[in-house]
Amino acid sequence: MSDIPEPVARHIAEQGWGDVTGATPVGGGSISDCHVLTTRAGPRLFLKLNGSAPADMFEREAEGLAALATASGAPRVPAPVLTGADFLLLEYIPSAPPAADYWAAFGQRLARLHSFTNARFGFAHANYIGSTTQPNPWTDDGYVFFAKQRLLFQAGLAHQGGRLSAKWVRRIEVLADKLPTLIPFQAASLLHGDLWGGNAIPGPDGQACLIDPAAHFGWAEADLAMTTLFGRPPQSFYTAYAAERLPALEPGYAGRFDLYNLYHLLNHLNLFGASYLGSVEGILARYA
Repeated sequence: MSDIPEPVARHIAEQGWGDVTGATPVGGGSISDCHVLTTRAGPRLFLKLNGSAPADMFEREAEGLAALATASGAPRVPAPVLTGADFLLLEYIPSAPPAADYWAAFGQRLARLHSFTNARFGFAHANYIGSTTQPNPWTDDGYVFFAKQRLLFQAGLAHQGGRLSAKWVRRIEVLADKLPTLIPFQAASLLHGDLWGGNAIPGPDGQACLIDPAAHFGWAEADLAMTTLFGRPPQSFYTAYAAERLPALEPGYAGRFDLYNLYHLLNHLNLFGASYLGSVEGILARYA
């Protein structure tokens, strides 16, 4: 692989790992090009490349991974090794077949991640959901945070981009005002933030590992909701999660998933276009 960033090659050499002897492309990412690097005398590493990424995107991803790693008993995440404006070098986590208890253990470990709470909603910096900016100003009120920094922010982007009419923006404003009547009070939990199925992989022990976070402190139910957006884990995942989180998990949580997933559908509308508009309008027709 001839286009390994010079800082990556230099860092590998400085660690005594020799040079890079192989770079295997890895599919599945829609934002960055990914490769597994083999070094002559050291570990395999995972390299993400994106020459058009915002200058701080990979730094923010590394920051999120570091935060997730602090939660005891939570799913494993790859450790950041080196960041640059156009690359992120990570620990490589090899995969293995899922263990027999994969889904139940994943649910339990995700609940432990969500048990790591904070007095305020937000994060140290704005970061990215896909390639879209995700604002994270520290906010005392979770309803205000989700309304302004999630729904209304995405709606504003969609309207500016000609993807969402003023009529539907107003409906989102109505829904934002109604959030306290629709969503129970929740503490600010540490979230992965982009927890669709592709961002959970079985690691070398057959247990779930998390990748590609959009980490922040938010409503735990929002992470659970996104697990259903593109496919859905088996019930054993949710049963184990609920058993670990009781009494923190409020009854009827699954019935609120569309409210949280509206944020991600709006983001997909902004990233990928009109094919997501019908799903956005369908949720708003129900609630606003």
